Amino acid sequence: MSKTKLNLIAAACENMGIGINGNLPWRLKNEMAFFSSMTTKTSDTKKKNAVIMGRRTWDCIPLKYRPLPNRINIVLTRHVDDVKLKVPEGVIVVPGLNEAISYIEDREDIESTWVIGGSSIYKAAMEHKNCNKIYLTEIQKVFECDTFFPTIDKNQFTIISEDRVPGEKQVEGDISYYYKIYKKLDNSQI
Repeated sequence: MSKTKLNLIAAACENMGIGINGNLPWRLKNEMAFFSSMTTKTSDTKKKNAVIMGRRTWDCIPLKYRPLPNRINIVLTRHVDDVKLKVPEGVIVVPGLNEAISYIEDREDIESTWVIGGSSIYKAAMEHKNCNKIYLTEIQKVFECDTFFPTIDKNQFTIISEDRVPGEKQVEGDISYYYKIYKKLDNSQI
């Protein structure tokens, strides 16, 4: 049995949009700080977290933030050899989710694994047997988007709460949002 549990983290607006033209459709400083904290913090100071993303998500991260600091960056692409030449040393490039999980399993210094996009990578992770939780910021507004978060099958996930995740409504400027956590039910519960 794999020890690697996949946690997805995303922010989506009311129409489940997560991006437009390679950018976030909103500017939410506190929500971005939440993302950074969740994907960076570890309980063991000797360990780091891994972030798994598709190549387009990697390309959309502003250069000054690439690779995401204090995390092990793993990029999924069908064009491994081409992408390996373009990413900084230390960034792991693999062809798929199973290869990313195998890489993580071989390391003792990774505490948590976070899937950070895009759409097809989220979908693959949600359907994967190692899927654990979805941390979804639900923005209470509609934005024009061209990229969307996959539909969450309510028969396979249940909403839970965690002490480290605020349950009350968050407000930034004229935008309000909620942090929701969807835990995947194991197959024996479905």
